[in-house]
Amino acid sequence: MRAAVVTNTKFSVEELPTPTPGRGQVLINVSRCGICGSDLHARAHADEMAELAARTGYDQFMRAEQSVVLGHEFSGEIVDYGPGCRKRWRTGTPVVALPIVRHDGAPQLTGLSTAAPGAYAEQVVVQESMTMPIPNGVSAEHAALTEPMAVAWHAVRKGRVGKGQTAFVIGCGPIGLAVISMLKAAGVRTVVASDFSPRRRELAVGCGADIVVDPATESPWAAAPKRGRINGVTDILSLGFDTMERLRRVPNLPWWYVFRLAHSLNAGPAGPAIFECVGVPGIIDQILMAAPPLSRVVVVGVCMETDRFQPAMAINKEIELRFAFGYDPGEFRDALHMIADGKVDPARLITGTVGLDGIDNAFSALADPEQHAKILIDPASTATTP
Repeated sequence: MRAAVVTNTKFSVEELPTPTPGRGQVLINVSRCGICGSDLHARAHADEMAELAARTGYDQFMRAEQSVVLGHEFSGEIVDYGPGCRKRWRTGTPVVALPIVRHDGAPQLTGLSTAAPGAYAEQVVVQESMTMPIPNGVSAEHAALTEPMAVAWHAVRKGRVGKGQTAFVIGCGPIGLAVISMLKAAGVRTVVASDFSPRRRELAVGCGADIVVDPATESPWAAAPKRGRINGVTDILSLGFDTMERLRRVPNLPWWYVFRLAHSLNAGPAGPAIFECVGVPGIIDQILMAAPPLSRVVVVGVCMETDRFQPAMAINKEIELRFAFGYDPGEFRDALHMIADGKVDPARLITGTVGLDGIDNAFSALADPEQHAKILIDPASTATTP
């Protein structure tokens, strides 16, 4: 089969042996594969990522000098089964799969390890237990975006955003756009998106953002609806006075039980949910400095450098800081069916398609936010420019 192989940051298209599915595994023909931001990082900073992965417990992450087939956002069709499979689907069935396989009992990350070649290729091996049929009517292009949409859905669930809350999305690259789409699919009524790029702001509107700002000229926090908003610590203290004065007017009321009930129902005052989708040093600190008190910040952007922020600022504002990465199989399935049901439209993210010979050009194009958001690879295509 033909595959695009990266070695020491350089791509080459090579003829590789047809992959052989192991026990419990399935061979699929790749229909489409998305280029992910983590692929861009892996190409340029593989060794740093490998060291980080090793410290978290995974020591098989690709190294720069290794020859690796990238690609973990893909759709395809069933070709063959390995031993021990239940053979749930007929040959030719369109499927997607979580990009993880098991070799000798150990999990391997598809497209990010020599042990699990990815889908920048005509064929890829997946785990049968992690494979899901594509519902009727969903195109290969849209199905290939199940994986990044699942990342966004996981982040939105981490944010526990109420429909009446304001959600801020800082950074409107592919993952930020996916988060906007998933927030609107979850019924969040007010989504404020912020990005320096005019093109990305345009895409954010297409994905459903209600308010879109250029942070060079306008603060996203000032653009949000002001009704009922907590702007500072004094607002929280004033709310405490007002609440106690109202409760004290009720004779013989054990007012402390009201507070306990509010705590148990998580019904106290709350700030907005904020999704950091930039992933560069300094962004978290900027958010903590400017965000309203009681905000919940979900860090989705992957910053590969050392960063710093002032904990005292977050403490005084009681800001909740969460970090999101990946998804579980249920969230992956949910994302696929949200696409099938029309609750999210991944077409908004797709800005170009190339064949295997065009991957190097696609990576270069993705460096300019004014050109592209998500570029797909079609192994059968001869296109060399997105």
